[in-house]
Amino acid sequence: MAGKIVAVFDFDKTIIDLDSDNWVVDELGATDLFNQLLPTMPWNSLMDRMMKELHSQGKTIEDIAEILKRVPIHPRIIPAIKSAHALGCELRILSDANMFFIDTILNHLGLKDYFSEINTNPSFVDEQGKLRILPYHDFIKSSHGCTLCPPNMCKGLIIERIQASLAKEGEKKRIIYLGDGSGDYCPSLKLKEEDHVMPRKNFPLWDLIFTNPIRIKAEIHEWTDGEELEKVLLQIINTISLEEEEEGKSTCASQLLSASDCKLQTISASAAHEAMPQALSVPH
Repeated sequence: MAGKIVAVFDFDKTIIDLDSDNWVVDELGATDLFNQLLPTMPWNSLMDRMMKELHSQGKTIEDIAEILKRVPIHPRIIPAIKSAHALGCELRILSDANMFFIDTILNHLGLKDYFSEINTNPSFVDEQGKLRILPYHDFIKSSHGCTLCPPNMCKGLIIERIQASLAKEGEKKRIIYLGDGSGDYCPSLKLKEEDHVMPRKNFPLWDLIFTNPIRIKAEIHEWTDGEELEKVLLQIINTISLEEEEEGKSTCASQLLSASDCKLQTISASAAHEAMPQALSVPH
């Protein structure tokens, strides 16, 4: 079992096969307005603005949900997630999408309960029925200080929080990080030597990693599509599980040897005591 593994998935173009923000905007016919506004504000703020625009055009939260349920996903992604979970992996999501989009898609696919944690931009439906999308990090109040990441979310800081929480549990756990975008580079830099990173081949994360792979401490495993993601992920899990099994056997053998040594030392001390000459009584 792979109980000492935490697999952290990006969502867009990793679990699903495209960007969920673009999918909703395109399907609702708002692509031109989106492209017009894109140079004027951060992406996360733009998505909140687009939800207002779509609501003013009469698009409902139900319309958005129905579009999200049609999102394309590779047929091997669902089995990959279920297999990793069945092997004992803890699964988490770290995404710059938003909670409504991710929740809607995962619930539709029957995958929500396989993930122990979802880190993403918060969202809610207001009293007018309009979807509001907020930043994970409130960059209006303060900057998160990372120049690699967008202002609303530094995935590297979130990975560091995950690492700290795992360390507090007192049990050594390895992270497998799966992603595709430039926002996945910062968390990849935070991974340790015993961890693994899975960049999608020919996507921005893969380009950034292989521009200077020496900066990455974790073991690198590329993948191209859902079929390869499943194959590579399960291979890593099996390899780690075998390593842990061997380590367990080695530890057990060391403990047995130590116990055996202790027993031999006790026997040797007893035998030495018996072999010692008895003191003679001195007559007075």
